[in-house]
Amino acid sequence: MEGQKRKRILVTGGAGFLGSHLCDRLLAEGHYVLCVDNFHTGSRANLAQHALNGNLKIMQHDIIWPLHVKVDEIYNLACPASPVHYQEDPIHTIKTNVYGAINLLGLAKRTGAKIFQASTSEVYGDPKVHPQREDYWGHVNPTGVRSCYDEGKRCAETLFFDYHRRYGVRIKVARIFNTYGPRMQIDDGRVVSNFIVQALSGAPITIYGDGRQTRSFCYVSDMIEAFVRLMDTGDDFCGPVNLGNPCEMTILELAEKIKELTGSDSEIVFKPLPSDDPSLRRPDITLAREKLGWEPKVGIEEGLMRTIEYFDALLSKGKRQLQPRPGAIALAQG
Repeated sequence: MEGQKRKRILVTGGAGFLGSHLCDRLLAEGHYVLCVDNFHTGSRANLAQHALNGNLKIMQHDIIWPLHVKVDEIYNLACPASPVHYQEDPIHTIKTNVYGAINLLGLAKRTGAKIFQASTSEVYGDPKVHPQREDYWGHVNPTGVRSCYDEGKRCAETLFFDYHRRYGVRIKVARIFNTYGPRMQIDDGRVVSNFIVQALSGAPITIYGDGRQTRSFCYVSDMIEAFVRLMDTGDDFCGPVNLGNPCEMTILELAEKIKELTGSDSEIVFKPLPSDDPSLRRPDITLAREKLGWEPKVGIEEGLMRTIEYFDALLSKGKRQLQPRPGAIALAQG
């Protein structure tokens, strides 16, 4: 870290999919990292490669309760992000988003730390504007089965901007679009992990709806690069900023691509679409290009092959009995 200050950085949700990759990046840069996770969906195995790294500390803690530590930066990634997981306990999900935001913003206020909020494209709901720009206010069902997550993240954004306006807390708000890669959970019900596991196992590939709904998939290394660039911007830029890959594809196209890359002969089957599943999803990343000098570099085929290799290795280690949860309302397609 020659010529660069070593920071004390808190990553909540640090044992999860995105959180663990972020910890990798921050540790590689030589920072001290405090990973906080309640391990509801995160796993210590995601950080096992750092077992001997004295710069990493892991703390089991739920951010719905206050946290008292001294840090320079905070990345708040704590919240289940797949419908299967956040709908298991919707009240705890909204507590994580709202109480968690209040507790971490309070910590940032006390310590002077800069704080990053992992918001989501779900704040746009089932959009009436396409592609989605940051100035679009969204089309969200406030009482539906997804609202614990969608409205929880919207409320968290409100809290972040109110703490910034009222107390001068230095905030960074990122709206994350679909992200995939190694360390996704095998049973998280998300469309990429579902399709890959089904294809590798020879099971039917399950599409919810007619497959014409669209998503835009960003590989995890590109997303982590965007996180770090956003945190490093000056205090005059708070966001929100869309982070994702603007290359849009239908769910059916994704299924066919995964069949091709895995060499699978799995049948594609169609089931009813879950409630409030968005029909369109593509980010306008003009602001990210302008403010962060960022855009995704990893193409969908390259990223999918890396992810397929990861899941193939998992399944080959005697885990072929593991399947996506029955009825995983993924619906994932989100």
